[in-house]
Amino acid sequence: MRKLLLHKDLDALLEDVADPVEGFEAGARAIIDRLDREDADLEMVDPQSYRRGGPVGAKTSFPEQFRSDIDSIELMDRQAEQRLARRIELARWRLEKARAEEGLEGKVGVGAAADSLGPLSRRVTRRAVELHALRTEMVERNLYLVLINVERYTQSGTSRMDLIQEGCVSLFRAVDGFDWRRGLLFRTYAVHWLNQAFRNYLYNHSHTVRVPVYLQKALKHINQATIRLGKDKATPAEIAENSDLSINLVQSAIMAARGSYSIDAGPSDADGSRLGDLLEDDSAASVYDPRIEDVTLEDGINRALAALSEREAFVVRMRFGIGYDQEHTLAEVAAQLGVSVERVRQIQVRALAKLDTPRLRKELDPYLN
Repeated sequence: MRKLLLHKDLDALLEDVADPVEGFEAGARAIIDRLDREDADLEMVDPQSYRRGGPVGAKTSFPEQFRSDIDSIELMDRQAEQRLARRIELARWRLEKARAEEGLEGKVGVGAAADSLGPLSRRVTRRAVELHALRTEMVERNLYLVLINVERYTQSGTSRMDLIQEGCVSLFRAVDGFDWRRGLLFRTYAVHWLNQAFRNYLYNHSHTVRVPVYLQKALKHINQATIRLGKDKATPAEIAENSDLSINLVQSAIMAARGSYSIDAGPSDADGSRLGDLLEDDSAASVYDPRIEDVTLEDGINRALAALSEREAFVVRMRFGIGYDQEHTLAEVAAQLGVSVERVRQIQVRALAKLDTPRLRKELDPYLN
């Protein structure tokens, strides 16, 4: 049976080498060497162990369920947070050592092709799972930060759940960059990553047409300058002078700020009307006018048939009712041309073969399913 090092025993070892903090890395790496010699695994905590009460009942919506799950997670004090951060750092160094000793350094990570690595050893897999479990615990026990900080961005018109998802992912980045030696609480450091994740999402997804981030940042200065000027319609020159931005940047930002609206969207949800209804031309005989199309079906057919001989085009038009009230049989077409039915069939086959070319099909493809 493999040896298992409990977290309380690991914490005792790490606390002995954490003072002074300058000697922590050397002491932690000595502990890693000892654990590797003993082939010992780290304890992996059951996520239910840091949750209050029993199973959480089903809620009416996912946001309510998510909030209820977070409320059930026990928060950490400063000492517990420091101990967990030290465990994470040791687990990361231990995984890096295992990778290096097995020649996987620089190969395992984002973008690495799994089939090119071959099967990973039990040692590397176990070290990776241990690190993931510790990082996940730190993230889960700080998920409440996402709900607290997302409130500042919920009035932006973007999906609340998308913002929450971005915030959850950013907590993993915060865990990887957190330095417990500075004596800060994790939440103090994580809030920076959360706000950055929320802003990046708004910059990249709040517009139908993506506006470059530098223009969106310039818009903030433009809006502040407009407020200072006290003029809703200040000129770009006035804004540039008041905001210390170049007039070209001001003009580009104002142009980029123009909104996009769907004609199916309603000006209000109360009456069920559409924006397209407001743009409709009531004087027109029909809502649809072929003239608005770049290419019409009739034009496309005429251009395709123009590539045929006069007799071939005549046969195709009569057979398929193009320009006629109805389709005609081979016999009816033969009577018009004064030839046999078999001859009309041959002409039709040849004409259709000519139409079945990439150039001619291009004229009709927009209208074919």
